[in-house]
Amino acid sequence: MSRNQKGNNTVVIVLLTILILVLIALTGLVVWMCVDLVNQTPPADNRVQTPVTLPTAAQPETTEQTQPAETEPPETQPEPEHVVSTATIGTMGDLLMHKPVFDTCRQSDGSYNFESIFRYVKEPVSALDYAIANLETTFGGDDYPYQGNPAFNCPDSLADSVVDAGYDMLLTANNHAGDTMASGITRTVEQVRSKGLATLGTQLNGDEPKYSIVEVNGIKIGMVCYTWAYSSDGTFFSLNGLSPVKDVGQVNYFLNSNPDKLYTEAGQIMEQMKADGAEATMIFLHWGVEYNIKENALQDAMAQKLCDLGFDVIVGGHPHVVQPVDLLTSTVDENHKTVVIYSLGNAVSNQRNGYIAAAPPYYTEDGVLFSVTFEKYSDGSVYLQSVDAIPTWVNMRTDGAKAYPILPLEEEKQEQWAELFDLNDAMLSSAKKSMERTRSIIGDGMEKCRTYLEQQKADRESYYQDLAANPEKYAAAETSPEETAAEAATEQTAPTEETVQAA
Repeated sequence: MSRNQKGNNTVVIVLLTILILVLIALTGLVVWMCVDLVNQTPPADNRVQTPVTLPTAAQPETTEQTQPAETEPPETQPEPEHVVSTATIGTMGDLLMHKPVFDTCRQSDGSYNFESIFRYVKEPVSALDYAIANLETTFGGDDYPYQGNPAFNCPDSLADSVVDAGYDMLLTANNHAGDTMASGITRTVEQVRSKGLATLGTQLNGDEPKYSIVEVNGIKIGMVCYTWAYSSDGTFFSLNGLSPVKDVGQVNYFLNSNPDKLYTEAGQIMEQMKADGAEATMIFLHWGVEYNIKENALQDAMAQKLCDLGFDVIVGGHPHVVQPVDLLTSTVDENHKTVVIYSLGNAVSNQRNGYIAAAPPYYTEDGVLFSVTFEKYSDGSVYLQSVDAIPTWVNMRTDGAKAYPILPLEEEKQEQWAELFDLNDAMLSSAKKSMERTRSIIGDGMEKCRTYLEQQKADRESYYQDLAANPEKYAAAETSPEETAAEAATEQTAPTEETVQAA
């Protein structure tokens, strides 16, 4: 019995030993696992964290895609008034058709072609919006001889070359307009118009208007032309000391001894042109004393009176030499100014140096292509924007077939004159001297006009900008826009003078 008890104890001891070893192993495993968990980096949390916004007001239910809330567009500033159209009107001096001039244009078959006179001036003339020249001759036809002074009559084909050169109108009121009598006045108008050219200064009869409203690029320009007459008794008149012509209203004329006739008629015509829609006005005058390079006192007085009547531009001719340019101020309305050129000189003639004792040397060979530019704004107002002048010179050529081409002496092309006009050294020198003579006469006046008009343009643009930005400053004004602009000029740099303002 004692041997069995001893065996049982041994089994118990073995089992307890195994149990203890298992427990030790399990304990070690648990310790190891705890250490391993402590040393591992926790996995990253990839969930998007949505911030929580505390509501400040009840929120509307949202759709699956939230649309941005509609907002009113910001109020835009009105566009300032701006230029919508411009019109450049150019005028050249006397087409003084002496017989030696048109004889050079006679063809072998007896016809005439005047292209040689205009070949070089065609480009600047055609570039104008509207081009004008003074017809210092008549188209009296075969009933009168073709000749120059004292009774001018020229072949009709001159008008064809005038058209081809780019002109639009011929001034037909001058002291030679009646050289082929009343029939010549009528026939000249008919011939010029038959070529598609407008006439100004003479009419077919007294029932026709004494003026024209010419619309150029949407700008209506009232134009009128007058000439001085040698004599008149109220029934008959003489333009050149020749046989009197019955006064039937065919020619716009005045007497130097009685300029009031001009003032009265010009005032009436101004009213008529405005009533017909004229937005700018020009008057062309055949006046002054031949071969004087300075205007006389009568021209000054007449120009001032026409400025007072409201004309915007005065263009003169007749002296056969260039006379000065000036800027006049109205004595009636200090805000109105008038640009005047007292004489354009000759466009073409045979009046060469030394031919006329009374003429200063060479000046009768010179002329000007004078131009003015009007501009219309989006509010309908029309202003005189700028002036320009291209000196011209008649180069009588004898180095081959004789010719009288008009040369446009554009200063920016001076280095090209010899090539452009086929000039030898002597001709080139004469051309340069011609330009210098003309510049010496018109230079100061042109600069005066340009400086003023440029300042007016700047003031006008500034005024329109301010008007668009601050309309309330002008809304309560009881005065006209022009007066409002003038009153505000000091602080708003508004235009103080409306050179040309729509009625």
